[in-house]
Amino acid sequence: MSVKHAISRGLELGRSVLQIGLLKSGGRVAAKLRVDRLRVGPTVRTVQPQAFLPSRYRYYRTSLRGLAAQLQSAGFRRRFAGGSSRNRAVFLAFGLGVGLIEQQLEDDRRSAATCQEIQAVFRKKRFQSPLKPFTSGYKLEDYIIGNQIGKGSNAAVYEAAAQFAPSPKESNGKCLLMQEKVDEDGEENQMARSLSCCSLRNFPLAIKMLWNFGAGSSSEAILKSMSQELVPAGPLALKQENELITLDGQFGVLPKRVSAHPNVIRVYRAFTADVPLLPGAQEEYPDVLPARLNPAGLGNNRTLFLVMKNYPCTLRQYLQVSPPDRRQGTLMLLQLLEGVDHLCRQGVAHRDLKSDNILLEFNSDGCPRLVITDFGCCLAQSDSSLQLPYNSNWVTRGGNASLMAPEVATAVPGCGVVIDYSKADGWAVGSISYEIFGQQNPFYRSGELESTTYQEKQLPPLAPSVPADVQLVVRLLLRRNPSKRPSARVAANMLHLSLWGRRALANQDSAGMKKLADWLLCQSAVVLLKGCSGPGGNRVEAELQRSFLANLDLEELRSAVGFLLYGRELHRARILSA
Repeated sequence: MSVKHAISRGLELGRSVLQIGLLKSGGRVAAKLRVDRLRVGPTVRTVQPQAFLPSRYRYYRTSLRGLAAQLQSAGFRRRFAGGSSRNRAVFLAFGLGVGLIEQQLEDDRRSAATCQEIQAVFRKKRFQSPLKPFTSGYKLEDYIIGNQIGKGSNAAVYEAAAQFAPSPKESNGKCLLMQEKVDEDGEENQMARSLSCCSLRNFPLAIKMLWNFGAGSSSEAILKSMSQELVPAGPLALKQENELITLDGQFGVLPKRVSAHPNVIRVYRAFTADVPLLPGAQEEYPDVLPARLNPAGLGNNRTLFLVMKNYPCTLRQYLQVSPPDRRQGTLMLLQLLEGVDHLCRQGVAHRDLKSDNILLEFNSDGCPRLVITDFGCCLAQSDSSLQLPYNSNWVTRGGNASLMAPEVATAVPGCGVVIDYSKADGWAVGSISYEIFGQQNPFYRSGELESTTYQEKQLPPLAPSVPADVQLVVRLLLRRNPSKRPSARVAANMLHLSLWGRRALANQDSAGMKKLADWLLCQSAVVLLKGCSGPGGNRVEAELQRSFLANLDLEELRSAVGFLLYGRELHRARILSA
């Protein structure tokens, strides 16, 4: 440490040094300790900050503030009573250091209290689905089923409308779900968008029909076998009698139900019914039909049906025709991280994240809203540990081998082996980021890398137009070692601070959070005043800001700031070296 730096640091500590009793007599402190020790009656004890020293050191158990005062007083006594200069310097430096710890703890307490107060305010304002709730619809006959809009490896999805509810009306003659854009392709592309928009108005719902091969035909057996699909189900999704059925799920434990979130699909109804002959069934999936519909079919007579909101397209379909700009891409990545964090906090790992399993709609100003769907492969255990015992090859690790995190893809079954999924979905989001920003996903089968063997230096760079903070988040999410990888919450906080807190990060260090706490208070007031509309009336941005403020945590925020400052130092060093 240079002399100039030491002098400036000493001046900064001057105020705190005087406050903690630099000139207090050491004799009075010792006398007070003796009186407290000899007192017989009950004493009134004040709450003290937890010291970093073991409790057996009774002399230091007063507080960090008292310890600092005693050390500093001893240092000055040695200064005037003799003693080597080395001992005097050690005592004084140690006393100043402990005083600095006390000041840091006080700032941390205030910042943590600020975060908790903000969190409490915004957690009361729960997300409300824009789709009006309905009280009927527990039978397949309650719905009008239209054309097929999707098909996967275990289900087919059809557009639908409820016969017991009126069709949604247009708002000012415009469709709120699909924002029409005039492209260079001209009338053909615009006509396709208009047809899709009309279809959404006529069929605002989607029905997912699961394929039932071996679950039997009883409702109880079907619900138990397909219970993972009910993880995003609402409280009224099942009939009351079906709620009583023990849903033990694929892993032998009760699956969790996640609360509503703007970036997670919501299942409004779930029921079992006989498999109907829907449009395209004979051509698209004849083998999964029951024998009464196809003599060569292998399916059972009954299966599970899920009723959800109908979305215009998947993320993959959208990116093929309309790549987002840099800000929209950042908001889309942030939405995925918010959705993954919501699942992780409630003890759910999706384990099958890919652009085909992410749905997309548009708000009134054309900003995309992303929704995570298809929970058939999720891990949803009652203990919320997100850890799966992997003792044999019969244990399913997930559904998407290409986008499987390294710690999952390289796991070898054996006695005592456990796979930790707490950061696996965040890794998948990092790989999907390449698609969002207009590049090929490097981990798809046609790509260059495999999650089992890639090295971090082999990751292709994102386009130069992508913000530096976003590039940093993607690189961190794709780290091989999960212990060095940020959680979805920390990564989301990094993007929040990058988008809205740049001024708060100026001249900020990861240790002192006071300036950032002041900014959080101002940001909370702004979000509350603007209500449901964010910057420029953007509802998606408002939802993101509310989610950020509802999940504030001092340590996670400090980790995000530390990562951002580290990345900016690296970026600055690269510029200077170039």
